[in-house]
Amino acid sequence: MAAASEERNTEPSIFIDEVRGHQARYKKILEFTHSATKSAGIMLLAAIAALVIANTGAYEAFEHLIHQEIGFVIGGTAYTMSAGHIINDIFMAVFFLIVGLEIKYEMTVGELTNIRQALLPIVAACGGVLAPIVIYLLFNIGHPDTIHGWGVPTATDIAFALGIMALLGNRIPAGVRVFLSTLAVADDIIAILVIAIFYGQAPSFMWLAAAAGVVVLLLLLNRTHVYSLVPYLALGVVLWFCVFMSGVHSTIAGVLLAFTIPSGSRVNLRGFLSWSGKKIRQAYDSFNPDEPVIGQKDYMRNVKNLSAIAAQVIPPATRLEHKLYPWVYFLVLPLFALTNADVHLAGIDSSMLFGDTVFMGVFFGLLLGKPIGIMLFSFIVVKTKLASLPTNVSWTHMMGAAILGGVGFTMAIFVANLAYVDETHIAMAKAAILSASTVAGIIGFTFLLIEAKADAKRGVLYVTSPEGADNATFADAEARRASEGIIDTFGEEDQAEVQEAFEDRDNREVAVQLNPEELKKG
Repeated sequence: MAAASEERNTEPSIFIDEVRGHQARYKKILEFTHSATKSAGIMLLAAIAALVIANTGAYEAFEHLIHQEIGFVIGGTAYTMSAGHIINDIFMAVFFLIVGLEIKYEMTVGELTNIRQALLPIVAACGGVLAPIVIYLLFNIGHPDTIHGWGVPTATDIAFALGIMALLGNRIPAGVRVFLSTLAVADDIIAILVIAIFYGQAPSFMWLAAAAGVVVLLLLLNRTHVYSLVPYLALGVVLWFCVFMSGVHSTIAGVLLAFTIPSGSRVNLRGFLSWSGKKIRQAYDSFNPDEPVIGQKDYMRNVKNLSAIAAQVIPPATRLEHKLYPWVYFLVLPLFALTNADVHLAGIDSSMLFGDTVFMGVFFGLLLGKPIGIMLFSFIVVKTKLASLPTNVSWTHMMGAAILGGVGFTMAIFVANLAYVDETHIAMAKAAILSASTVAGIIGFTFLLIEAKADAKRGVLYVTSPEGADNATFADAEARRASEGIIDTFGEEDQAEVQEAFEDRDNREVAVQLNPEELKKG
């Protein structure tokens, strides 16, 4: 191990010394912009800012700003849209494009490929939708002006829920995160269907036919193995316009577009390995360390060819998701929170809130309906032996994840804007969503933290075995945990056990007993 480490240290750096600092900073920026906890934190700050603005003198100016018409003129005809509608109808379509790409990934190579493996979170998601609907209807049956809002408490905000869970790092088993993320994906599929079917306007069949025609063109591009993103995105804009004009909510265009973008590579991967090896050897042979790089034509030609083909190895869907992720989670969703999480607190007291059927239905639908439905349906599936709990996951872990399912926020507010006409009902729904999401986040995190501390007392650490586990070291685990803000102090006698766990190739994750003395007592 020491020899391998010494050999790595003698290898030359990929980057020249003068830019290594820039690369390190760039890497930190990438880590920040692809962090679930950081994006959830930014959205939370945006929601707090919205509440502050809504309850200060700045609200009127802010309202004027987001209702400002923006547009262009073609042939004497003006096409305008308010800033708020641009965020809700255009920017959020990009968010749903990301959601669609994530769903497609899970259905292609992720947790939704194996139906038996995915059965538990899928059934749990169904329970997490049905129970909130029942609770909402109990409060709003007989109220025709509010009963249409039954879809509001059914949605889970995947970014917030996973962001909260990410704060615990690997003090909880990976199976809990996989369960919640798969549940949230299934929840998103249901939410998309609900929005498309129940919360659009009376559809225009002419525009729906036009949208269907665009989808057919996109599918033809896919079937004819067009891997450039340009035609897909160009037709995606046309698709958005057709869906927008049809009366179906325009964000559905993002999901439809996602499912037509290729998730395969245009490059023969096995052939690429052989070809790239030859190109690397040719570049190595043509390299002259004593000559400036600008004069090394053969070297640069080989590297350029290698770079051009290597860039095409990555599937278009993966490239697009990677490029859009920071923009969506650090710009689109915070903007949505800033412009939609505004709740006027002046004159509102608890008696007013808990006397309002919309508030009660949404609040208890999220806070009670979500965990009750998720846990009840999970329990039935496990007890009937149709599925089993994920590895190392207890029912306490499941309860914590189920409660986090009640963090509705972005998706719930989005549905609320579609479900209600009366501004008072929208305000009450938003107040319920923010309140329930906050309480659910705190309680769910507390449940998981209590279980994590109980595991810590037993000396149990959940270690995720990386690919190439035989090369993993205890230092790798320690560095990875430190990067997640988790500080542990383990004795030398524990390190061998962790290393042994890493070298177990048959397990992606193992629960390692770090306290041998306590193990003996047990």
